Amino acid sequence: MDTTTLRAALLQLQRATHDHDEWHENVVRTIVCRLSCDPRELEDNAHHQCRFGQWYYAEASAALREQSLFTAMEAEHRRLHGIAAGLLRKAACSEPISREEYDELVAVSAQLRLELASLRHEIEGMLRSSDALTGAYGRALLLPELGESRELARRNVQRCSIAFMDVDHLKQINDTYGHVVGDQVLAGAVKYSLGHLRPYDKVFRYGGDEFLILLPGADLPDAQHLVERIREGLGRTPLVVSAEGESIHATASFGLALLDPGIRVEESIDRADKALLLAKEQGRNRAVTWDPSIATGVMLQWTPEDETGTG
Repeated sequence: MDTTTLRAALLQLQRATHDHDEWHENVVRTIVCRLSCDPRELEDNAHHQCRFGQWYYAEASAALREQSLFTAMEAEHRRLHGIAAGLLRKAACSEPISREEYDELVAVSAQLRLELASLRHEIEGMLRSSDALTGAYGRALLLPELGESRELARRNVQRCSIAFMDVDHLKQINDTYGHVVGDQVLAGAVKYSLGHLRPYDKVFRYGGDEFLILLPGADLPDAQHLVERIREGLGRTPLVVSAEGESIHATASFGLALLDPGIRVEESIDRADKALLLAKEQGRNRAVTWDPSIATGVMLQWTPEDETGTG
């Protein structure tokens, strides 16, 4: 999730927490004061009709639905409404309510609130670790994430590839249009990449105008296809419109490597970096794949026409 999506998710969670707290207070007030309850609270689908339920089942963003903590809330929320309905029926008939029954209502409500808080803290952590300018993940998360992916590859769970992306001629853009526009170009390049990657791919800001893309579950042919699609589309897409109305484009160079489970993560990063250097030396706006023949100064360059031609 980029920073805009993260902030929107936090706002939704704050509202959802408020709606849950308000619902809980109303239920307790109805029970304690023996007030007439809302008939909808006694229906089987009451957990869909409350304000929290309307948000959870219909309004929550796709980004939130991808989080495991979000999915886990459903069971507690459904259970909470079942407990509340039982207590409301007893209160309506002036039947006694045991302390154990009331404590269960409080405990399940608190558990749902805890799950909301945990999800909020997780997203806040993601926001803190994101690059404020581009929305990419910060470099601090890079090695832990790649370490986890390398371990999955070592256990033969899934292969993984990485790709360096370097925005071409950024200094020239800065010199021509100013650093503000240059920053916007960087942000636009990342936004375009994220919009054309898979939901579980991740982009990290490595430094300056370099970004590292993590492609879990992708072997090199898959990674080459994904990267080439981004490279071609990025060059055709205006990333910024200047104050004078001029559309500003930028291309990018890419260096790819397999996240090899047989070597250290840093070595795989170095392979992708060497492939990126060759892409830039060969004229930029191209994707180069690292190959063992690098020891002789020769690497493979992938193009749509020839997936095995030497660069």
